Amino acid sequence: MSEKIKVAFFDAKDYDMASFDEANSDGRFKIKYFETKLDEDTVKLAKGYDAVCVFVNDTVDAKVVNALYKKDVRLIALRCAGFNNVDAEAAKDKIGVVRVPAYSPYAVAEHAMSLLLTSVRRIHKAYIRTKDFNFSLNGLMGFDLHGKTVGVVGTGKIGRVFIDICRGFGMNVIAYDKFPAKDADFEYVELKEIWKRSDIISFHCPLTEETYHMVDAKSIKSMKKGVVLVNTSRGALIDAEALLDGIRKRHIGAACLDVYEEEADVFFEDRSGHIFEDDTLARLISMPNVIVTSHQAFLTKEALTNIAHTTLNNISEYLETGKCANEVTV
Repeated sequence: MSEKIKVAFFDAKDYDMASFDEANSDGRFKIKYFETKLDEDTVKLAKGYDAVCVFVNDTVDAKVVNALYKKDVRLIALRCAGFNNVDAEAAKDKIGVVRVPAYSPYAVAEHAMSLLLTSVRRIHKAYIRTKDFNFSLNGLMGFDLHGKTVGVVGTGKIGRVFIDICRGFGMNVIAYDKFPAKDADFEYVELKEIWKRSDIISFHCPLTEETYHMVDAKSIKSMKKGVVLVNTSRGALIDAEALLDGIRKRHIGAACLDVYEEEADVFFEDRSGHIFEDDTLARLISMPNVIVTSHQAFLTKEALTNIAHTTLNNISEYLETGKCANEVTV
């Protein structure tokens, strides 16, 4: 294509713009950055563009897909791996959908371990104390990861990297995946065994109808007392109300969350000067054994660079050839 490819970029943050501008240093693309998220009300901004670039909290349902199609937008380019926020069925035969299946599995897996270590060794509490010159160790006792059993749900690239990290700590690994890896050198078990045997459970699977609220009141009840849950995948894998109840009943020992099922209107924004409306999230954050980060597991320089280059390559490949290796199919 001789003309520049026009891209409407939604939910743009400073770090997005920096990485995409660097990846577009040759000027192949004309990118318009919009701070607003894509939804039914903002889709009009996409008129005149070849592609839209969206992230995890943009709403690309059937209404938005049809509106994009009517505006002659040819491609929905996700700058992430998950695509549960896109109605791919509605887009079929109308508009292409591409994603970034792998940008840095190390970024997400390392963040999951960072959350786990911070929680079990009370690093966050110690940091706050010492800022006030309080050097007491009371209430900071943790436990060794060595010898503990970790259940890993989802053994794609991120899950496999997390397993390697856990092995470095001398942990016993069991795993569940609907499609087990044939070359796996770890033990696959059914989900009920993950719940029953694991001291720590970490989630690295996509959000589907099958995995929605896979952690609910029933599954929590079957878990070990004191289990630690780590979720850096998708928030709706865990029923937040059931999680809160499990913490209150002292059945769940700790929760480390980089995602939350109702995060769309909360995460990535500064809400410090506002009355906080989400009571469930507020109660979770108030718990002393809960750590919440705002979907930042992907946020490393290496990951952002890979996301930008892969996304732009996906766009040019699809618009020039009508197909792409990273196309979402249904």
